[in-house]
Amino acid sequence: MKTFTAYVEYDPETKLYVGIVPGIAGAHTQAESLDELQVNLKEVLELCLEEYGSDLEDLPRFVGIQQIEVSA
Repeated sequence: MKTFTAYVEYDPETKLYVGIVPGIAGAHTQAESLDELQVNLKEVLELCLEEYGSDLEDLPRFVGIQQIEVSA
C-alpha cells in the first residue's frame, strides 16, 4: 500500500473539482463532488501505476506546498 498526495481545485466555470497527482504522468481527473473525485483519482492512479511498473520507489515524493506572493 502506498499513499499519494493530490492537488485539488474547484473550477467555477465547469462547477467541477479537478484533482492532479503531481509527478505521475496522466494522474488527473475531475468530478462533481469531492467523494466522487477521490474514487476517480484512486482509479486513475491505479491505472497509471500499472503502466509505470513495479519499481514504485523511483516515483516522485510529495514534499510540501509553498505560497508565493506577487504584486498583481
